[in-house]
Amino acid sequence: MRTHRIPLSLPRSARRRLAPVLALLTAVSLVVGNAAGASARVGGQSWFRPGNLVVSRSVYAGTPDLLQPGVTVLPPGCTSGCAVANSDGTYPEVWNNDAVDPSFGITSPILLDQITPSGQLVNTLPVPALPSSKSGNHRDHDHMVTSFSSKSELALNLSTSGRNLTFMGYASQPNAIDVSNANTPGVIDPTNPVPGANYRVVGQVNAQGRFNFTNTNAYSGNNGRAAILNDSGGDNVYYMAGNAGNGSNPQPDGVITGAGAQIATPAGMPQMTQRIGPPQPVGSFSVTQLGDSPDKVGKDTNFRGLTIFNNVVYFTKGSGSNGVNTVYFIDTTGKACPNGTGVPQPGAALPTSPIAFDPALLQTEGVTPFNMCILQGFPTELAKSSTSFPFGIWFANANTLYVADEGNGDNTFSTATGTYTNAAAQTTAGLQKWVFNGTSWNLAYTLDAGLNLGTPYTVPGYPAGDNPATGLPWSPATDGLRNITGQVNPNGTVTIWGITSTVSGNGDQGADPNKLVAITDNPSAAAPAQGESFSTVRSAGFGEVLRGVSLTPGTTGSGH
Repeated sequence: MRTHRIPLSLPRSARRRLAPVLALLTAVSLVVGNAAGASARVGGQSWFRPGNLVVSRSVYAGTPDLLQPGVTVLPPGCTSGCAVANSDGTYPEVWNNDAVDPSFGITSPILLDQITPSGQLVNTLPVPALPSSKSGNHRDHDHMVTSFSSKSELALNLSTSGRNLTFMGYASQPNAIDVSNANTPGVIDPTNPVPGANYRVVGQVNAQGRFNFTNTNAYSGNNGRAAILNDSGGDNVYYMAGNAGNGSNPQPDGVITGAGAQIATPAGMPQMTQRIGPPQPVGSFSVTQLGDSPDKVGKDTNFRGLTIFNNVVYFTKGSGSNGVNTVYFIDTTGKACPNGTGVPQPGAALPTSPIAFDPALLQTEGVTPFNMCILQGFPTELAKSSTSFPFGIWFANANTLYVADEGNGDNTFSTATGTYTNAAAQTTAGLQKWVFNGTSWNLAYTLDAGLNLGTPYTVPGYPAGDNPATGLPWSPATDGLRNITGQVNPNGTVTIWGITSTVSGNGDQGADPNKLVAITDNPSAAAPAQGESFSTVRSAGFGEVLRGVSLTPGTTGSGH
């Protein structure tokens, strides 16, 4: 199979004309190479080669006529409290529509780039997608897309066996509007300003490039962010992280049960024949476990990062005004943390079934009983006053944990210094190294050298100067890190790769072209080595975003 990318050297107008072609070629790949679970192979070898990296990427496929300023109603299908578009579909100006439609988003194709650890492109595997046009009878094909500007999506995670890679998206076609805040078909919130309905989807691909897709009714009104397949010891379940709800209180029961930590069984059949049941929560946490007053039910578990280590599932929360921005784990022993914080106990096993919750308590207490804890030593202050924004997590060993902090998202800009000042002043954004002393985790240091926090960088083809809609520079700057992965090197050091977060004057900072960076650290060191610094492995170009990073399926030592 040949891969296709928009050459970054082309004039901007040419790139705009070619953008829809990528979406069409992605759809064609479904028919010719990856439909019905077919495998993609190169020269008789598996598609993914051990020792490489996989990066999830998306390319904007919209055209100027996608929206008509002053005419197009937002959200689509809106009947009350509606707005009209303020910009057409031209990239990047299209994201200024966020100012009139807080739910604004546009779906786009998903691409899985295989690269060497140093960043050389090996090949690109398009994830099957439907044509952008709604015409034609293509709905019987398995497919999924992402929301281009939804910065927290498309994490990549290897399964517990190391044989499969998973990620999350939507059952929709490219260039659909506001899908990331739509309901799911089985959980309709009548107060959601976005009236559409789309399943969230877990995508799975193996070393041969064979895809499988599982629809879910979880995360209605919001987005699924990450999934991991537990395919060891005879188990076969997904763990998922995300958020739910885009309406008013009281939230429907399905929104409350469909948030946070979810579990699902891989479908193993085409999407159009799947029978999708209600959401199945596998973990639940409430700030009342810490002695705090309850806040909005179902929003304490607005999870982003997800990993598994030593038979324990870990989650992170780093956004929203409810709950606590910190690192969590599911306690399957019932003994780890009676007061809301603790450490995993010996004999813990991975969960294989949902929580047996009490439906009568959903509207008052949420999903109970609570079975999640904050990892001892990590922040416990409420999110509304937090300066912590954890995202990706990676264990180097049982006593060393690396946590990506994506930064505060503050795009305050100084014309005097030419920097985003609040982003530049951060001291915990970047890659945090935590060490375990036998009873509690402690922050050893934060790595940010080479990230150039708050310093704008150039994106070829991007507009120059300020965005008139925001009065701030178009040029983005790194604000921190989101998804990460790592490996232990033969000499005992570790190399961690991370996807950067950004601040800018873009109407939606999640749509900024960002970067893949890498750093090598000594897990046993008490301080960073002299000259230890991040290097840029890959940069997203005009109309591109990078989202997740993982080692390839089958890489030695890549399993959990």
